[in-house]
Amino acid sequence: MDTSARFLDTCASVCAPVAIATSMWSDRPHGTTVSAFMSLSLTPPLVALALDQRSALLRTLRRSGRVGINILTADQERLARVFARTDVDRFTGVAWTEDNALPRLVGQGGWIACQVVDIVQGGDHLVVVGHVLHAVPASVSPLVYHNRTFGTAIPLPTLNPFVSAFP
Repeated sequence: MDTSARFLDTCASVCAPVAIATSMWSDRPHGTTVSAFMSLSLTPPLVALALDQRSALLRTLRRSGRVGINILTADQERLARVFARTDVDRFTGVAWTEDNALPRLVGQGGWIACQVVDIVQGGDHLVVVGHVLHAVPASVSPLVYHNRTFGTAIPLPTLNPFVSAFP
């Protein structure tokens, strides 16, 4: 097995959140599924997401300067698959509203509205860095991608309820 295949298999073994990045241009919503999304900084509040260099959403982000991150719930696999396709109008039949001048999908788990502050070369992808303007936390289990399949995260029972690993 070559290094690229091993790298791909190794990355597939890491659980990743599934989100749909959205933006508006000419009063039209645009969006795509992303599984390379993460918080980057608390001060200032920044997120990062990776988009394939061929992504049509990149042109929209460069024009609008804004990106919305719709964090999907465990029951939104169909939505993740629709927004991953390139041969369909992704918003057909999808309920959405406008929030901070960005398309916000109805029923998503969490929501982050950002101003794009940088787009950095990252191999065959570009890394979009967004300054968080508004955030709404999820209250339900997220959709995750692990070993090339969709699933969800289920909390483990706490061993000692008086000791937390994180503040």
